[in-house]
Amino acid sequence: MNVTRMPRILRALLAALPLLVVASGVACGHAEAPRPEAASRAAAQADAQEEHLASAPRIVFLGDSLTAGLGLPREQAVPSLIQERLRAEGYRYEVVNAGVSGDTSAGGLSRLDWSLEGDVEILVIELGANDGLRGLPVSQMTRNLSEIIRRAKQRGITVVLTGMEAPPNYGLAYTSEFRQAFRDVADELDVAFVPFYLEGVAGIPSLNNSDGLHPNAAGARIIAETLWRALESALERRGR
Repeated sequence: MNVTRMPRILRALLAALPLLVVASGVACGHAEAPRPEAASRAAAQADAQEEHLASAPRIVFLGDSLTAGLGLPREQAVPSLIQERLRAEGYRYEVVNAGVSGDTSAGGLSRLDWSLEGDVEILVIELGANDGLRGLPVSQMTRNLSEIIRRAKQRGITVVLTGMEAPPNYGLAYTSEFRQAFRDVADELDVAFVPFYLEGVAGIPSLNNSDGLHPNAAGARIIAETLWRALESALERRGR
């Protein structure tokens, strides 16, 4: 889902603002005349902001619940934090949160084409956590990630791949093979690589929700900072 949907919500609130002002004034014993011209100006500004981003090149985050921001308000999910950082740093990009809870690498591959619709310049891949949780064959995950990257590169898209760790219950051999698969794919296909998406967050109760698996707002900020370092290099290579 596009992280720039907020302006539409803002316009709806602004449209209702005159009614809210009247209701507030009556409750306090003094009704105040609404000022529709102010609401109209603010709505126009929201429209302009949305149009500005809609015409901007895109950065797509293709992932699972860790990308979607399970348990967090949309604005606190990692892609939204990256959108804020881009604005603060003066980069004109629209960030698309294409995270689907429960998705595997196969699921990400199956929806790749429509996830890359529009002027996509950078693709951040965060997939594999659910492959590992389910103990799916590493070779299958490797093929899926490789195909995602190949298709993206064929479109001239810069790719950032993030690594993941498998739970230890499938044995040392599986966890080791799983970890190495991400590195091998990144090396073979020559893409930017973040070794562990949850670096500095995994296993720390104060940085995760009660399920112990999904980052809370503080954890998401740490992840966004980690990803930003890789993204900044990609942005510099794109010359924006």
